[in-house]
Amino acid sequence: MEAENLSRVSEFVLLGLSEEPDLQPLIFGLFLSMYLITVFGNLLIILAISSDSHLHTPMYFFLANLSFVDICFTSTTIPKMLVNIETQSKVITYEGCITQIYFLILFAVLDVFLLTVMAYDRFVAICHPLHYTVIMHPRLCGLLLLVSWITCILNSLLQSLMVLRLSFCADLQIPHFFCELNQMIQLACSDTFVNNMVMYFAALLLGGGPFAGILYSYCKIVSCIRAVSSAQGKYKAFSTCVSHLSVVSLFYCTMLGVYLSSAVTHNARSSATASVMYTVITPMLNPFIYSLRNKDIKQALKALFVKLTTNRPIV
Repeated sequence: MEAENLSRVSEFVLLGLSEEPDLQPLIFGLFLSMYLITVFGNLLIILAISSDSHLHTPMYFFLANLSFVDICFTSTTIPKMLVNIETQSKVITYEGCITQIYFLILFAVLDVFLLTVMAYDRFVAICHPLHYTVIMHPRLCGLLLLVSWITCILNSLLQSLMVLRLSFCADLQIPHFFCELNQMIQLACSDTFVNNMVMYFAALLLGGGPFAGILYSYCKIVSCIRAVSSAQGKYKAFSTCVSHLSVVSLFYCTMLGVYLSSAVTHNARSSATASVMYTVITPMLNPFIYSLRNKDIKQALKALFVKLTTNRPIV
């Protein structure tokens, strides 16, 4: 069949997680609950940090930004999925699909960058505690955040423009609950060699590079902790990293598991189900991970709750 010109492609079909009609109400309720928990959980973290002056430090500055990005990350895919289930329509416009790809890549890579910057912050705090305030000054924090945003925006723009050059045939069904870049490339009728090269190079550079930076930071952190003489000092130093290390492990392990499983099984539907882990579960669990093991966050949340319920100023 002759490939259609891109301008004639008007819509795609998102097959979702399951085509069983009986499962749709269950999927709708489950994902709506997870989405609300994700939004309100991360929003509480942002409000707690912004309302407590004791938390106006680089670590919590980046945590607040991570929570904001997680809200945006899930909002890129879940609302459209819920609307499709409610309206019993699996259609997404071509423009909507490109837009979804752009923002999904943007916030996914931004998550990676923020986790890397947070690892660097912990490295400086533990390995260079006397110079922490000098190194991690507000200007550097703002610059790191700005560079992360600019890099991610340019990468997302490049990936989206690369999709725009593709032509598609009659089969416009995406075996996923959102427009995933790799699935879009596989649907194309035109040559996709350049697209694949750009996609894999960006994944290696913007995914593998930051991950190497995180590993390096924690290798240095472990060396510094081992050099601490007292057991209490070791525990205190390590406890400041547990939450961040848990989030990093959860995010990278789930994402790596998704793409390794899809490469082994070549089953697009199972890959879509597995991708729920890093697109929905991980952003939902982040607030719990940071609040359950962090005394400062707990106190800030309690103070915020008191303020909201009694309408009294936070002391």
